[in-house]
Amino acid sequence: MGPQEYGPLIGVAVALPLILLRNRRPRTLRPQWMWVVPLIIVALMGFAIWGTSMQPGATHTPFNAASWAVIVAGLILGGVAGWWRGRMTTIEKHADGTLKAQASPIGLILIVALLLGRRALSAWLEPHAASLGLDAIAVADAFLVFVVGMIVMQRIEMFIRAKRVEAGRPDDHVEAAA
Repeated sequence: MGPQEYGPLIGVAVALPLILLRNRRPRTLRPQWMWVVPLIIVALMGFAIWGTSMQPGATHTPFNAASWAVIVAGLILGGVAGWWRGRMTTIEKHADGTLKAQASPIGLILIVALLLGRRALSAWLEPHAASLGLDAIAVADAFLVFVVGMIVMQRIEMFIRAKRVEAGRPDDHVEAAA
């Protein structure tokens, strides 16, 4: 493992305790602004995908069907993970009408597992992409659209439940078995 591979691991090791501390208390949830983060992420990931195609030595041949299938699979799997993570967030309405959301530790465990799984899969899949008939750029793009799918679907799921809670119905999030 080289120094370039330590950077993301150090980043996760620093961010994880900060995220755990931040998620100890419920945060104010504003459904009317929940579209902003997905919009920013979609724009940034679109720019990142465009940037990977502009790297020196990148092939500019169109993706084949298998490459598009990998990208679509990344988007769908990201959407499923995001929906599940959104379901793990508790949303409640306070007496003053504000909504409070608290992320579940299980959702954080999911993120860490996905980061580690992505790292392991990326380390194996990207060098072997050509032998599997895939474009290495398509594989890298699939990991990026996975993140897009996860963030967008998490926000959509939370928005739907936030609107229900605002209307006076109870939060029907998934409870972790104790």
